Amino acid sequence: MLVYQDLISGDELLSDSFPYTEILDGILWEVEGKWVVQGAVDVNIGANPSAEGGDEDEGKLIVYPTPTKKPEICYVEGDSVAVTFAECNLDFNELTGNHPRNCEKFYHLVPTLGETTRLSDCIKIALFSVQVTLFPNQGIAIGITNHHSLGDASTRFCFLNAWTSIARSGNDDESFIANGDRPLYDRMANYPILDEPCLKRAKVESFNEDYVTQSLAGPSDKLLACAYIWSCIAKSRNDELQLFGIPIDCRAHMKPPIPAAYFGNCVDGCMSIAKTNLLIGKEGFITAAKLLGENLHKTLADYKDGVLKDTMESFNDLVSEGMPTTMTWVSGTPKLRFYDMDFGWGKPKKLETVSIDYNGAISINSCKESNEDLEIGVCVPATQMEDFVRIFDDGLKAYL
Repeated sequence: MLVYQDLISGDELLSDSFPYTEILDGILWEVEGKWVVQGAVDVNIGANPSAEGGDEDEGKLIVYPTPTKKPEICYVEGDSVAVTFAECNLDFNELTGNHPRNCEKFYHLVPTLGETTRLSDCIKIALFSVQVTLFPNQGIAIGITNHHSLGDASTRFCFLNAWTSIARSGNDDESFIANGDRPLYDRMANYPILDEPCLKRAKVESFNEDYVTQSLAGPSDKLLACAYIWSCIAKSRNDELQLFGIPIDCRAHMKPPIPAAYFGNCVDGCMSIAKTNLLIGKEGFITAAKLLGENLHKTLADYKDGVLKDTMESFNDLVSEGMPTTMTWVSGTPKLRFYDMDFGWGKPKKLETVSIDYNGAISINSCKESNEDLEIGVCVPATQMEDFVRIFDDGLKAYL
């Protein structure tokens, strides 16, 4: 039930003319024994890759025409942020669980961005919207939707850090600036099922022992978790090829490095492809870990010659033997401590990345009980989820 909707304008708000996309995550709090959900939406923004080179390069690359008008971010007086207040009667305990749930239930907690407006010299698209949803006698949901051109996960984390700091202080306290938290400005017809298991550090260390004896030394917990999830997903699918993509925050890899609080997008991707039969065998997890580790090491080494150097050429080489029909991408990182957010009513109880429902992505974040544990969100059709949960649980038994 919609209660109230309004527009909040301000001199700092922005509009832009990028292709329409949205971003969607979810965080849960407990306020005096009651649950609070924060929602937000993640969708990738399109790109127009181009290349210059000889006949050999032209045979490998897909070249898109250069747009006549380049997109830009600008502010027009009167621009505003849509704020919606609503009421919901869904089962709050159902939404906050770690068991499989229907993604459709979370859509009620996040706002839309609003309509696109065509002006005389540009197309204006809203960047940001907020929805506050009341669960009577249970809690409150704060839903946030933003256009991906506004920023990546690190940007959203910096923004939430600033917002929660101000809200917690109860005034316009800017103490968070001294800590470097101030941002630097420069659906489906058959809804899938969302599940979020938690990998304890003890289990990840068991993976590590198995991995190190046969492959490279020193893999991160995130890489090992990705490898295990990739092998489990491969076993629950019937595809011939599997592609797995890991995002890389490039701020520290730029020359000179960009401050961690840079407000915008600065991400690259490390992609790996493997035949399914290599990932589902007895050594499937080891194979996945070795492949992800080698490709990540190579990608980071290539940054010495410049970030995003020959990105399209590398991708075309990767898929030269075939393009997988389904892909798995990682959303989030345990480095961003969303569970440390505090509006003044306590730290979050749950983080959900609802946007993983549309593109076969998984979410990886630090766990609420311990920043050393990993919380992993998986979203697949209901029939595949049953197989995935069984494969995931059975596989862990070997490391317990």
